Amino acid sequence: MVVEVPTRHVPHLIASRPPLVCKIGTLSILFCNICVHVQSTNYPSQQSGKMFNKQLISAATALSLVSGVFGVGCDDPTATIKSAADATQVANCDSIKGSVLIDRNAGPDIDIGGSLQEIGGDLTAENNGLLSSLRSDSLQTIGGTFSLKNVTKLSTLNFPQLGEVGAIDWATLNALPEPTFGNPGITKAKSVTIADTFIENIDGINVQSLTDMNINNNRRLTKFSTSIKSLSNTLIIQANGLNLTMEMPNLEWIANMTIANVTSFSVPSLHTVNGSMRFDSNYFTTFIAANLTEIQDGDLSFVSNPEITNISIPSLERIGGGFTIANNTALGKLNGFGDLNEIGGAVKVRGSFTDVQLPALKDVKGAFEVVSTEDITNACNTLNGLKGGVVQGDFNCHGKDANANDDTSSASSDGSGSGNGTSNKKNAASPVGTSMSTLYTLVALGSFVAALL
Repeated sequence: MVVEVPTRHVPHLIASRPPLVCKIGTLSILFCNICVHVQSTNYPSQQSGKMFNKQLISAATALSLVSGVFGVGCDDPTATIKSAADATQVANCDSIKGSVLIDRNAGPDIDIGGSLQEIGGDLTAENNGLLSSLRSDSLQTIGGTFSLKNVTKLSTLNFPQLGEVGAIDWATLNALPEPTFGNPGITKAKSVTIADTFIENIDGINVQSLTDMNINNNRRLTKFSTSIKSLSNTLIIQANGLNLTMEMPNLEWIANMTIANVTSFSVPSLHTVNGSMRFDSNYFTTFIAANLTEIQDGDLSFVSNPEITNISIPSLERIGGGFTIANNTALGKLNGFGDLNEIGGAVKVRGSFTDVQLPALKDVKGAFEVVSTEDITNACNTLNGLKGGVVQGDFNCHGKDANANDDTSSASSDGSGSGNGTSNKKNAASPVGTSMSTLYTLVALGSFVAALL
C-alpha cells in the first residue's frame, strides 16, 4: 500500500501487510512494511533535489515514529495486545513463537480465538483493572507461564481447548468465580500456583504429574478434586474456604506436603512421601492413609487439628525425620501406627490422649517425649521398655500435665529435642551481610567518581 506524501503537507502513513516495495522515481524503498510515495511538484531545478530529500527525510522520520504502532507479528519476541484489533491479529496466527502480553489498559474483552493454537512463551495479564473477559476457543498450548496477576475485574476465563501449559501462576483475581476449560482440561503443567482469588472451583486442572502445587488464600474455594499422580517437590494447601474438601484419589507419591485449614482430605493411593508431610490447623475428624509405607527423609506432623479423633496410617514402617503429634485436643488415643518400626529423628507426642501405642517401634534416633493432660500411667509403663535400647536420645513420658498442649514445636529431624536452631545461623550471617553491603556501597561510590572524571 502506498502512502502519498504531498510536498506541502505532513506525510500520511498507512500500514500494509505483507511487505511491499515502493518506488520513488527510480528508487525502491521499504520501511517496516509501510510504503512511502513522495509526490513531488515541479520546482526549479536547483531546488528540486533538496525538496525531494526533505520530503523523503520527513517520511522516514514519520515512519520511525509509528514503527511500533502497526502490526503484532507472529514472530515477535513479545506480541503486546493493547486493543481488540491487536487480539485479532494475534488470533490470526497459527502460532506465536514468543510471548503474548495483554497490556494493562487493554479490555474489557480480549478474544484470541481463531487460528491460534500455540504460544511458545508466556501468556500474561498483570495489573489490569479493565479486563473482564479473556478467551480463546482455539488455543491448545502455552509453552511458558499462564500468568494472571492483579486482574481485578476478570470474571470470564474461557479456554475450552487448552490442554498444556508450562506453568499456571494466578494471583489476586477478585471477580473470577470459575475458569472454564474443556474435558479433560489442562493435563500437562510443571507447576500450579493459585493464590488470593475468588475462584470457587478448579476441577478443570487435571495434571497427572507436577513439580509444585500451591493453592492458598482462595476464600471461596470449597472443593478441589484432582487426578494428580505424583508431585516431585511440594504440595501446599492452606487458608482457603472454611469447608474445603480435597480429594486426590490417584496420588501415589509426593516429595513434600503441607495441608492446612482443610475440612476433608483424602489420599487413598498414597504409598510414598520422599520429604515431609505436615497437617496444621485442619478441621477433619479422621485421617487415613492406608497404603502409605514410608516417609523417606522428612517429618510427619499433626499439629493443632482441633477436631481430629482418629489418625490411621497402619502400614507406615519408617519415618526418616521427626514424628510430631501436638495439640490435637479431640484425639483421645494414638493407636493407628501399628507397623511403625523406625523413626530417624525425635518423637514429640503431646496432647489430651489417654493411650499411646507404638507396638512395632524398634529404633528412634533422637529424643522421645510423650506428655498428656490426662492420666497415661499405663501407656508410660509400656513405653518405658523403649528406653536405652530403642530410644537413643532422652526419654520422657508423663501425664496430668495441664500445659501438655501448649508446646506445638516440631520434633527435630536430626535427633535432638526440638529443633529450631536458627539464631546462630542468623548471627553467623550478619558479618557477611555487612561486608557485602559495604562492598556494594564502595562500588557505587567508585562508579560515581568515575562518571565525574
